[in-house]
Amino acid sequence: MLGSVLPAAHAQRLAGTPVRPRTGAVVVAVDNRSSFCYLPLTVADRLGYFAAEGVDVQLREFADVEQSVQAVRSGEAHLYSGPYSSTIALQARGQMYQSIVLQGRAPQIVLGVSQKTMPHYRELRDLRGKRVGVTSLGSGSHRTARLLLAKAGILAQEVQYVPLPSAQAAVAACRSGQIEAICYTDPVITALEQGADVRVVADTRTVQGNADVFGGPMPAGCLIAPDEFVSAQAKQSQAIADAIVHALKWLRTAGPSDIIKTVPEPYFAGDRALYLAAFSRAREAWAPDGLMPDEGPGTAVRTLARLNEGGAVQRVDLTRTYTNEFAKRSKAKFRA
Repeated sequence: MLGSVLPAAHAQRLAGTPVRPRTGAVVVAVDNRSSFCYLPLTVADRLGYFAAEGVDVQLREFADVEQSVQAVRSGEAHLYSGPYSSTIALQARGQMYQSIVLQGRAPQIVLGVSQKTMPHYRELRDLRGKRVGVTSLGSGSHRTARLLLAKAGILAQEVQYVPLPSAQAAVAACRSGQIEAICYTDPVITALEQGADVRVVADTRTVQGNADVFGGPMPAGCLIAPDEFVSAQAKQSQAIADAIVHALKWLRTAGPSDIIKTVPEPYFAGDRALYLAAFSRAREAWAPDGLMPDEGPGTAVRTLARLNEGGAVQRVDLTRTYTNEFAKRSKAKFRA
């Protein structure tokens, strides 16, 4: 049921109507709760790992990362689940946030070339002047596509980037010949691979593929909090990190039946087989123990600099954008 794949932008919010924060709960803002990138957060919530650590965590869904950050800034949420690179961009603007535990060690973004419109594709330079589908302009998929094509000598203005905010639109655009390439996440890419619709030319679902694209380990999804929360709520920060590392350990050995019992039914969007196939491709992308890799922050800041995010990112104090203090204790606790 490829037409019912979950929208990447999650147009129909699984959370439904806004939920009022519970008294005493630690509220975590997340922009796409069904994303594979944030699956450890869902697992920790569904399996009761937060409660087991003595912390009441409430997940609230927002339209995008910017709105999640704004929710933290306004006091609607205490932390947000988002890409590590956002901590660098925020500090460059004078806002101090840090990752307290790493969920993903790869962003799980894939560039594929259409077999329909480019059957004779040979190299990235062949995409000059072509149409490339992305989740949205300014998104991680858009930035990854820009980075890959820039390496091939293609300027941003030499490509037409086509926003495809839903999985249905992405699959349809590729299969109908509306685009020559697509830079997207799963389960869209797995669906297109199964249909022999694309030829994958860059794949950050694996550790090696991630390094090939970004030149080193590129940390992805994290749980991120403002400095004040981390310093004032060290006990809660530790409990949250413990729950996520526990979930990461569970994901390493979880089988199809475990996933079906744990993941909310709406995430499957009517196609469990496709979800499970995509899940199997994503296994390597999750962090094994919640720790930020030593070279990860440097890779992230170099990538932002290449994308002309401004000279301010190169002046960021990377040591203040993350902490491994909590994850180290969690790793020891769960022997992750």
